[in-house]
Amino acid sequence: MTTTSAAHSETVPESLTRLVVSHLREIPDFPEPGVLFRDITPLLADGAAFAELVDGLADHYRGRIDAVAGLESRGFILAAPLAVRLGIGMITVRKGGKLPGPVIGVDYALEYGSARMELRPETVTRGSRVLVIDDVLATGGTAAASISLIEQAGATVEAICMLLELADLGGRRQLQEREVDSIVVF
Repeated sequence: MTTTSAAHSETVPESLTRLVVSHLREIPDFPEPGVLFRDITPLLADGAAFAELVDGLADHYRGRIDAVAGLESRGFILAAPLAVRLGIGMITVRKGGKLPGPVIGVDYALEYGSARMELRPETVTRGSRVLVIDDVLATGGTAAASISLIEQAGATVEAICMLLELADLGGRRQLQEREVDSIVVF
């Protein structure tokens, strides 16, 4: 498995960066010519490596958060075992139209159109400290909308964690200068 131009983020343990980089698969020209897709499924498929990632994240966030918010869809894969390991709840932030009501939602701009993220506000405990987690930070629209929803529901976003960050796409700018713990930055 190869990785080009990977960098370590100073906000997370370097061991987590090495772990993720060593389990990435790069697929050129997917889903279209000129795109280099970074596939995390080898990490998820390796039980020991996935457990090491979850344990490392749990150690990093233990005592700092009261809930984990997973962003649809691969954020769910990361959030659920982390919440279980920490003994705290998981909040699901879904794409529009996927949750039965009542929901609150935020629309956000895409390159050509718009999208919507929603959550059920009763799943968020007022005053709780929440970790937002997802697989990739690209343009930042999904993460920014999700943060807005969590805060509208009365919680505080204590931390943001992304497995991978595509820095050239400028997602951090959408997050209003919040600190982002990106495990690997490209």
